[in-house]
This record gives sequence, C-alpha cells and structure tokens, in this order.
Amino acid sequence: MKRSYYQNTTQFFLAEDKNSIFGQLAKKHQHDLEDQQKNAWLKQIDFLKTWLKNIDGVIYFEFSIPRMGKRVDNILIIKNLIFVIEFKVGDTQYTKDAQYQTIDYCLDLLNFHEGSHGKTIIPILVATKAPNILNEIHSAMRLDNCILCNSENFDINLKSILENITVTQNINISDWENSTYKPTPTIIEAAQALYKGHNVQEISRNDSGAINLSRTSKAINSIIEAAKINKQKSICFLTGVPGAGKTLAGLNIANERLKADETEHSVFLSGNGPLVDVLREALTRDSVQTAKDNGEKLKRTDAERKAKAFIQNIHHFRDDNLNTDKAPTEKVVVFDEAQRAWQKEQVSKFMKTKKGIDDFEMSEPEYLISVMNRHEDWCTIVCLIGGGQEINTGEAGVSEWINSLKHKYPNWNVYYSDKILSEKTTYLNDKLLLDWLQINGTKEADLHLAVSLRSFRSEKIASFIQNLLENEPNKAKEILDTVKTNYPILLTRDLSKAKKWIKQQAKGTERIGIVASSGGRRLRAEGINVKNEIEPSNWFLNQQNDVRSSYYLEEVATEFDIQGLEIDFTCVAWDINLFHGNNQWNYQNFKGSKWQKINQDSAKNYLLNSYRVLLTRARQGMIIFVPAVDDLDETRPKKYYDETYEYLKQCGLIIL
Repeated sequence: MKRSYYQNTTQFFLAEDKNSIFGQLAKKHQHDLEDQQKNAWLKQIDFLKTWLKNIDGVIYFEFSIPRMGKRVDNILIIKNLIFVIEFKVGDTQYTKDAQYQTIDYCLDLLNFHEGSHGKTIIPILVATKAPNILNEIHSAMRLDNCILCNSENFDINLKSILENITVTQNINISDWENSTYKPTPTIIEAAQALYKGHNVQEISRNDSGAINLSRTSKAINSIIEAAKINKQKSICFLTGVPGAGKTLAGLNIANERLKADETEHSVFLSGNGPLVDVLREALTRDSVQTAKDNGEKLKRTDAERKAKAFIQNIHHFRDDNLNTDKAPTEKVVVFDEAQRAWQKEQVSKFMKTKKGIDDFEMSEPEYLISVMNRHEDWCTIVCLIGGGQEINTGEAGVSEWINSLKHKYPNWNVYYSDKILSEKTTYLNDKLLLDWLQINGTKEADLHLAVSLRSFRSEKIASFIQNLLENEPNKAKEILDTVKTNYPILLTRDLSKAKKWIKQQAKGTERIGIVASSGGRRLRAEGINVKNEIEPSNWFLNQQNDVRSSYYLEEVATEFDIQGLEIDFTCVAWDINLFHGNNQWNYQNFKGSKWQKINQDSAKNYLLNSYRVLLTRARQGMIIFVPAVDDLDETRPKKYYDETYEYLKQCGLIIL
C-alpha cells in the first residue's frame, strides 16, 4: 500500500517534468483542489528541484499519517536518515504550532511505523520568507526542536547535517515502504479519525500480539446482524484491561452501524460526563478546522449538533425515555463503562430527590434494558465493561446487568467475554449469576481485549499496576524491571522535580498533566487542590500557551475527570487517603479537619479503583509524587507518607 501521493528517487524526481509530478499529486487528492494548495505544491516542487541536485535519496510527497488524520508535506530518505519536511510557503516566521506539528509527525513515525523504529528522524520546517536561524543538529535529532530553514539556506543546512552524522547502514527503501504501521491513537484522535471516515484498521494495531479491534468489531457486528435478521433482542458484554481500546471499539461499532444503516440510529452513550464533553468538543473543533482546510464553510453550531447526536450522555437518554412509553429511535446502543451504571438504591434516591418520582424501583441496568425492550422486533445493547473500575458510590458493576437479565429479561440473547467467567474477582463475583450466565449465555473469546494499547511502549503496565495495588511488591518489581526502559515510572518527594521531569519527557504536542485522587484533600498544602473543578475540554484539548490546559501543570485532574481518557506523561500526586502500613493498604476520608477511617468494603474498593484509574492514564511514562512532610501538621502524619513511599520503592520505581 502506497502511503504517499508521489514517491521517486531524487534522480528521477529531478528529471521528471514539473507538471507530471503535479498531475500525480492532484489525481490522488480527494478534495476540491484550491488555488492555495495548487500553488503550494508547485512551489514545493520548484524548491526541491533547486536544492536536491547532487543529493542521492528518495522523496515522498503527502505521506499519510493516519493516526493524526494528516499528511506530511515531504519525507526525504538519504542513506540512514529520515527527514520530515514541512513547508510553510510565504511565512515570515517559524511558528511554534508549525514546529510542534513537524515534530509530531516525526514522533508518529518513530513510535508507530515499524520501518522507522530506532532510525534517526530529523524534523525540518521550511518557512520560505523567515530569517536565517542558527540550528542545533543534535537537538533536532533528539526531536527537541526543528531544523529551521528558509528559501535560501535549505541546502546549506542539509549538507551540514549530512557532514556531521556518521552513516551506519543505509535504510532499505523497499523494507521501509512496506513495513507495517501500528498506530495507537488516543481516544480523542481515534474519535476524530473515525468521524472523518477512517476505518478502525487504519487507526489501530493489527499485529498478532493483540486480539485486535477489527476482530472484536466483526464479532459484535455479527451479533447485531443476527439480531436484526432473526428479529431478536441481544446484549453483549465487551471486557478488556485498562487502555485496551474498549471505548474505541464502542465508537467504531456506533460509527459503522450508522454508516451501514442510518435507520438503526446507532448511538454511543456514556455516563462519563468529562469523556462526553471532551469527545464532543474535539469532534466539533476538528470538523470546523477540517472544513476550513478544505475551503468549505461549517458553522460551529452545526458541527456541535452533529457531534451531540453521535455521542450522548447516558443520563439524558435515560431522562428522555422517562417521559414516554414508546420505543426509542435507537436500535443499537453502545453503553460505555457499563460497570458504572447505578444500583437500584442510588437510582431511586436520585429519582426521588431530582425528578420527584417516589416509586422508582429499578436499577439503572434494568431500566436501560427495559427501554430497549420496548422495541417490538429487534435491538442490540453493547456494554463496554472495565474490570475493577467502579469509582463512585452506588455503581453496580456487571452483576446488576446479569441479575436484571436473569430475573426480568431471560429471553434476551446474552453474549459475553470468557474473562467474565475466568476473572471472577475482577468482573462478576457471584456464583449464582455466573452459573446462570454459563447456562443461558453464549461465550465469545473475541469480546475481550487483552492488551493495553494506551501504554503503547509496554503492554505490561496494567499487570504492574494490578500487582502494586494487590500488595504484591515483588511481582510488581519483576514486571517493572522488564519494561522500565520503554516505559519509565519514577518516584519523588519533590513536586518541582516531578514537574521538571515530565516537561523534559514530552516532545512536540505530547500532553503532560498532574492527576490526583479526589479524596487527596491534604495535597492542598503542596498547592494541589483537588476540590478546584477543571473544565475537562480545556484541560485535555487546549494548547501549551493556555493556562487552563494540562500543560501548565497548575490545574489537577481527578479520577472523575480523566477516567476513559489518557495523556502521554502524568505526575500522579499521592495522598494518604490511601496509604501503606503494616504490610497492607489503609483507607481513609478527610472530613472537616481530620481523617476518618473507611471500614466499608465497597468504599475501600471504590478508593482502590480510583488509584487504579489514576495509575493507568499515562501512555508513555509517569512519575509518582509522595510529599515529604514533617510531623508539625497533624493532618499529615510523616509515618503514613514515608511508609507509602517505601512501599512504592519496593515495587521497583526509579527514584528521582
């Protein structure tokens, strides 16, 4: 598969007629060709024909970066070097955004394009009318900055690089062109790409080491088609380790069904308010920008309306259907984080206090199934289940879904992941419900996503965190020792050092941020106030120069803000609402002016899960900050912080 609009050796490129090259570019272009794009290509061709004389290499135009939904202006391979060249024709300055964009392209190749792993990739930004700049070659090789060129000094900079870098082994061009691309997009990038029309195969891994998303999507599509043909009602439970791509699979199913048959009105529903807000805002911004790039006009309000129809808040879906007995328009509904649906007591309390309904006697799973059961012919519910991720009081887990099916809707076809049976403590710890499920349901291996894609640098991070939280420091250390080169996890008592470290790790627009437990109230003494609410769409989407963005390391995201989302590098601030002592985890809440011990098992479980969420949000690495305190503040006993720090050291974390 050719990833570029045009590719050739520099020798043949120089010999080929300019109009012939332009014609090949125009033929591959999928949108209306604007004058601005025509002129940019013609100037690029002239520029490169001028400056690539006596250069022996291979040139690519408009090289596809599917994870980002974009194309690199040019890639130039010379010997063992890969140059990523981005043009800003007519620009008089080297903008930060343009530099970040060019470095992002390099990072994408380095991380996800197999033929580029371990290769030297150099970002070059050409702003044709910008001033001369003294470039630092080795800094650019580390992707800390770009080589900055204008229309006059490109060849000087290129020759300087070639003279200063030792050639080892030339890149095999055929192998490089045919090597696999294994993108691992963030959920925000994935939603944008699917929304634009990319398929899941383009934006997700397809290596044999993972039960990949395309197989899972195929299995769910088969279940939906069978329900449709046979006029049956079906529900399937998709499980997966944290970061395995459950939300991506759900978005893909909703998107695919919408394209296959609009009358199904498939929808992605989530009770995770921040996730809904962030994804909707990301789709809206991206749609408006894409339209602008293609010379089209799209009102923001129209883009917002479309995004809201595709991704809905589950509570709005619930409330809309309270007012009618009619079947909803949606035939296929995907419930994200279905384990977080409320138990009967929680729903009953909410309905009484917020809706004035005194006699509501259903759990949220039972009610949602009852709404879909109104369809006379067929429907399908897809439940995305994260194991051990219930973080709110009253969240029901898988058991309430199965209980509702057993007692109220036994005629529904139930499809479930085999892990629900084998990992009882994680998913379904009720023998009677397990027995019923085995007898009445259908087991599907492809309904489990086993490999974490969030931490693409290492697939073992979820297992490491599991052992750390299960009080197995030796097992945790054993796992960490095998992955820490690719996925660093550091430990510090100094917040300023932690901030400096994550700033140094991130390149281009790789996102960094501070996260902490919503119960970590005494982190306020360190300037980390978990009670200050953030605006998630600003925190996750805004750029480096915006004080509301995560980059500023001023606003902190809690487990409620970040569940279901991810960033590249995190600083996890640890407070003593969960502390280690007497060879076990201890649990407490800060009420008024003092800590109170947590005795209820479910509350302990919610707290442990909140730290599980926080510790599994980083794609590339994290640093854990445990405050260094004295005993002058009785709400911050030194022993609790110190013993927690020592336990984390036992787990193998690198000390900073």
